[in-house]
Amino acid sequence: MKRISPVIIVLILFPFVSIAEDRNLSSLYTKYGITGTIIISSLHGKTEFVHNEGRSKQRFLPASTFKILNTLIVLEEEVIQGTKDIIKWDGKDKGWKLWNKDQTLKSAFTLSCVWCYQELAKRIGKERYTKYLTDLEYGNQKTGMDVTTFWLEGELEISAREQITFLKKLYLDQLPFKNQNVQLLKKIMIVDETPHYTLSGKTGWAMRIREQHGWYVGYLETEGKVWIFANNIHIAKQADAKFRKKLVIESLKAKGII
Repeated sequence: MKRISPVIIVLILFPFVSIAEDRNLSSLYTKYGITGTIIISSLHGKTEFVHNEGRSKQRFLPASTFKILNTLIVLEEEVIQGTKDIIKWDGKDKGWKLWNKDQTLKSAFTLSCVWCYQELAKRIGKERYTKYLTDLEYGNQKTGMDVTTFWLEGELEISAREQITFLKKLYLDQLPFKNQNVQLLKKIMIVDETPHYTLSGKTGWAMRIREQHGWYVGYLETEGKVWIFANNIHIAKQADAKFRKKLVIESLKAKGII
C-alpha cells in the first residue's frame, strides 16, 4: 500500500494552514550564534513561521514582557487611572538614571521601570494576581510568595507559543478587560511607526537568574495584515541582548513581511 506523505495529510486536514519553511530563520540564529526560538504567526493562524519548535513550547520567566498583562491589570484594578497619573519616585537610586524620577504609566512601560511595577504590584496583591493568571490561563499561572518579583525571578513561566496565544487575544480584544484599558495599552505598546508598518512590542530580560534569557514579543501591522511574534533567546553575554529585537526585525524581513 502506497504511503501518503505526512505533508499531504496535514494539507487535507488543515487546508488553510501554510507549511512554513523555517530554514531562513534558523540561518539567522546560526549566523549570530544565538540559541533561541521565534514564532511569527498571522493573526488568524493561517500562516506561521517557526524556528526551534521544541524551545517554543518551553516555559521561561516572562520578565518585562509581563508588563503587557500587568498594565492591563493595574488599569482594570484602578490602582492607576491612566497615562497622566504619576508613580512617585522615593528619591533613592534605582540603578538607572532614567528610573530615578517620577514616572507615568507610559514611561514606566517604555523604560521597563522595575520599581514602578513593583510598587503597583504591592497595591494589587497576590490574591488578585492569582485570580487573573488563573482566569487567563497565563503560562503556569504561579505567583510564588513574593508579589514584587514573581515575573522577574520567581515562579511565573510562559512559553513563546503561549505568548502568541495571549497576544492574539489581546489584539482581537478577547481578554476580559475593559475596551478602554486595552486600547490604552495598545497605544503604550507602539514602538515604531513608518509609512509601511506599525510595530508594537515589549522586550524582556531575565537577568536575575543564572541562565539568563531575553524576549521580544508583540505584533506588526502592515498592508492590512497583522503578524504576531514572540522571540526568546538565551543571553550568554550582555551584547546578546540586542538580538531580542534585531532577530525579530531580520526575521520579518527574511519572510518578506517588511
